[in-house]
Amino acid sequence: MLQAVVDAGGYAQAAAALHKSQSAVSYGIRRLEDQLEVAVFRIEGRRAVLTDAGKVLLRRARGVLEDAAELEGIARDLASGWEAEITVSIDVIFPDACLYAALRAFEADGHGTRVELLETVLSGSTDAITVHNADLTVTSQVPPGLLGEPLLDIEFVCVAHPTHALFQLHRPLTRNDLRRARQIVVRDSGPRRAGNAPWLEAEQRWTVSHLHTSIRLLSEGFGFAWVPVGKIRQCLADGTLQALPLRVGGQRKTTLHMALADEDRAGPAVRLFADTLRRLSQQENGI
Repeated sequence: MLQAVVDAGGYAQAAAALHKSQSAVSYGIRRLEDQLEVAVFRIEGRRAVLTDAGKVLLRRARGVLEDAAELEGIARDLASGWEAEITVSIDVIFPDACLYAALRAFEADGHGTRVELLETVLSGSTDAITVHNADLTVTSQVPPGLLGEPLLDIEFVCVAHPTHALFQLHRPLTRNDLRRARQIVVRDSGPRRAGNAPWLEAEQRWTVSHLHTSIRLLSEGFGFAWVPVGKIRQCLADGTLQALPLRVGGQRKTTLHMALADEDRAGPAVRLFADTLRRLSQQENGI
């Protein structure tokens, strides 16, 4: 009632918002003041204004109400059993075969729970879970405040089509060589895109929205790029793409982590999907 009087702008408005009579709200506030032995409002003209003590109590009350609402939400989730739908955010560098196997296993055991799959790049995975769009995320950038569990290492290799001009130099390549060529870049899918990443070597860039588009452009000879090895095994095998002969740093690795938006409120479907990803990633790592 205290919070409602302040947020709604008065006793009458609070009564309407709470679906109570104005007298019930007034009585509730008086009871609060009597029990706490402190005045929370003073009357100025026709308005109820918070006292200094009331301002302190309101700040604490908001936290108490948020905790209570979260507790009620947890109870509802636990009582309802399996979730009707889960949202999973997966960085596009995650191995395709591993993801498809996880979806296949979840389909078999997921009690009909719907899956919304968000394919993200860089900070897109972080934003998906921090704004509560995703229940689970697989990302190279663990969101602040969450505990990320390492899943697997992703190996990147710098590649281009074998007819690319960089191969015509017939020598080990330097960073300056890359700077003079065109780099194919996959756009960060987060709304607050970070600055230049360390693998952005070239001033001349073509930027695309999906990794598969990047690979197609590379295969057509439009530039070079750092690409996860697992995404281009067939291209490397048939010679469509080749690793550039960099003098140093021709291969790089990044670790993908898995994080849940809320460990306590994660339902059985989210936990099943997490367990499945964990098991399949261990197999991918040869564990």
